[in-house]
Amino acid sequence: MLRLTDLREILRYVPRFRDKVFVIAVDGAIVEHDNFRNLLLDVALLRSLSIGVALVHGAGHQIRRLAEQTRQSASNYDGTGITDEVTLQLALTAANRVTHETLEGLSANDLRGACGNAVVAHPAGILNGVDHRHTGRVERVDTVLLQALLGQDIVPVIPPLGVDGEGRSYRLNSDSVAVEVARALQAVKLIYLTTFEGVQAPPLSPTPLPSEGGEGQGVKGERSTTPQLLRQLTVEEAEAILKKQRSEIPPAQLSKLEHAVRAGRGGVPRVHIIDGRVQEGLLAEVFSNEGIGTLIHANEYQAIRRAQRRDARLLYALIQDSIESDELMRRTYAEIERTIDDFFVFEVDRNLVGCAALHLYPQQKQAELACVCVNVRYENQGIGAKLMQYAEAQARAAEVAQLFCLSTQAFNYFQQKGGFIPGSPDDLPPSRRDRYDRSGRHSLVLFKKLS
Repeated sequence: MLRLTDLREILRYVPRFRDKVFVIAVDGAIVEHDNFRNLLLDVALLRSLSIGVALVHGAGHQIRRLAEQTRQSASNYDGTGITDEVTLQLALTAANRVTHETLEGLSANDLRGACGNAVVAHPAGILNGVDHRHTGRVERVDTVLLQALLGQDIVPVIPPLGVDGEGRSYRLNSDSVAVEVARALQAVKLIYLTTFEGVQAPPLSPTPLPSEGGEGQGVKGERSTTPQLLRQLTVEEAEAILKKQRSEIPPAQLSKLEHAVRAGRGGVPRVHIIDGRVQEGLLAEVFSNEGIGTLIHANEYQAIRRAQRRDARLLYALIQDSIESDELMRRTYAEIERTIDDFFVFEVDRNLVGCAALHLYPQQKQAELACVCVNVRYENQGIGAKLMQYAEAQARAAEVAQLFCLSTQAFNYFQQKGGFIPGSPDDLPPSRRDRYDRSGRHSLVLFKKLS
């Protein structure tokens, strides 16, 4: 969890987000939670850093409660099913009340807020032979209005309601409204604040899900018996989950994941799904590398690149824990600087979290995969496997016939994830065999044929 006192962590991100727009979508249940006032304090902090914020809120929780209080029966709660006349009136009353509570909270934090008719809707129509009556779909978002509010330091508050050109009102799904608002404002982040911690991998999956595999994990084919929070997903990985395991995902998570994919495909770079009940959770998600929930990213959020001389200090710091535990061979800062061209690094949002090196022995047509290391906070996310795959691709491009690695503790991982097989020190290039003998580490030598 990010500490509010960790100003260095926050200030690293400020230049990147200054004068950008975040769209924050708050479920109705979160508006009623005790942490909502803290979330509005977080919004005030974002605004103080010149980050524009538009708030989209839901009202399903309030519609359900109002229906119970008035002893009426609602035809739908989330704005996706049929909305009859009774439910529309419940939605209007409940949503307007949530909007007012949000405006009250903004005022309490010295923020100006406004709610306008920024969402133009049209009827959802007849779907599968059923008239959805007062359920609507977003036709367009009045971007000029929202940008004018943001330009005047006013936080737009947008309910799950829309009107058409004839002045008719429609009940909308707030997750969908948030996507359209984020696209219209060219937001750099869409953040869903909900009542669960993020998207979880369904249990008993026949194979690991896209972001599960990683250092020390079981081989493909093992079955997980408990749900696991998925920290980061590409849009493609999220789509694969929706395609293969849709029926195993709880409805609330399913809606968020579907709309995250829509947002990513629509040009929103990052979509976050987090538990809005966690104190300081919003700031921890925005101003730290690991966050607290699930991130679905459409652009190249994670990237492998060649190391540069300026990376030497960070590389040296990254590998120290593994050196102390005798997982990696000791390397001095000078050695890293001297061989920096052999290293490549894995970045998460421009932060170095993993590395590996590929040392070529062209006379023997061999190459060594060395110094594979991942920050402990990013283990079990498949980063090591990606570094290994990258090294293999580079070795093949260099027309290397055989790739080898030396390991004292992770040899099972290299065999299971990389396809390496045990070999003999006698098969090492002469210069590498000499250093092997002098090290006294007695590492297991592993080989993989590339041609």
